[in-house]
Amino acid sequence: MSQFLNARKALQRILCLDDFEKAAARHLPGPLFGYVAGAAECNVSLRGNREAFDRYRFVTRTLVDISHRSTVQPLFGHDYDAPFGIAPLGISALTAYRGDLALARAAGAANIPMIMSGSSLIRLEEVAAANPLAWFQAYLPGDERDIAALIARVADAEFQTLVVTVDTPVFANRENNVRTGFSTPLRPSLRLAWEGVMHPRWTVGTLVRTLLRYGVPHFENSYATRGAPIISRHVERDFASRGHLNWSHLANIRRQWSGRLVVKGILSPDDAKIACDHGVDGVIVSNHGGRQLDGAVAPLRVLPAIIDACGEVPVMLDGGVRRGRDVLIALALGARFVFIGRPFAYAAAVAAQAGVAHAISLMSAEVSRNMGMLGVNDLREIEAARHLMLDH
Repeated sequence: MSQFLNARKALQRILCLDDFEKAAARHLPGPLFGYVAGAAECNVSLRGNREAFDRYRFVTRTLVDISHRSTVQPLFGHDYDAPFGIAPLGISALTAYRGDLALARAAGAANIPMIMSGSSLIRLEEVAAANPLAWFQAYLPGDERDIAALIARVADAEFQTLVVTVDTPVFANRENNVRTGFSTPLRPSLRLAWEGVMHPRWTVGTLVRTLLRYGVPHFENSYATRGAPIISRHVERDFASRGHLNWSHLANIRRQWSGRLVVKGILSPDDAKIACDHGVDGVIVSNHGGRQLDGAVAPLRVLPAIIDACGEVPVMLDGGVRRGRDVLIALALGARFVFIGRPFAYAAAVAAQAGVAHAISLMSAEVSRNMGMLGVNDLREIEAARHLMLDH
């Protein structure tokens, strides 16, 4: 009960998604916070994702009856209660106790999509049971037989939507993570021990609780079988080289996978067209939150060109979305949906499922409020020509 009251009190001070980041920085050990917050090299793409939204200004319409406005957004035959979802978040069960389940349950309760990460520490079958509408994101193994086995496992778990991430052909240079003390595998050290002492709520509530009930976490979903523990020196084998993967592998997946297939990590209109020609059901424009190639273009900047290339195939976006206005800017430029990553990781770390639910509520309220001030009742009314202009 005291833990619930403390979480509730903490959430009263959280007024926007950025507040969760500040709270998580206090709650999490430095290496774990650094893992979530960090990007590649000089953080050029990380900053660019946010700066892309700052280029736009709204043109409001007045004296419109907006008393019956709705944030409902249809996608893949389902009416979601908001036009945003939770992006895949790796090792969430290390930053929050059973983190993937907290994210999945909160998303299910709020009727928004949640994409489970392939680099998660909880079995995908558990997440599917907790939220049957969750999506699964796969980092493809390097071997075709392993790919086929993983896809079969995802199908057996009855996921309806498979997201294939295609922007990780080689390991990124995440030197920022190394500087904060995070490594793969996670190596016990005096520094980590001291961080645990200095962050007792995380140590007791997440680390000790996990170890006592489930033992050392493993990468559970890189293959059809269980992967290595996070402290194993062999853990990098779970992230086999993907440099040889090509469009033929996506074609094979499309033949095997009968559910909805989404490709994530597209920044080129040419690649978007090729993906659509291969029969994907959706495209997520993304630069991996700035965590892969530093200097990669911000997704928002290439969004309109990719929408033109995809025709009727739904185009979604992640990267840099932090406020309701960002959601509406992306929709005004033609995105069908947006996904948000780091803030939901922070929310789960701070207050588990209640934290994620609060984050969703804040964003939903911002979207609805901004719709009202724009003079919009339905998200389909948002058009660049009427409501958005570049700030030169």
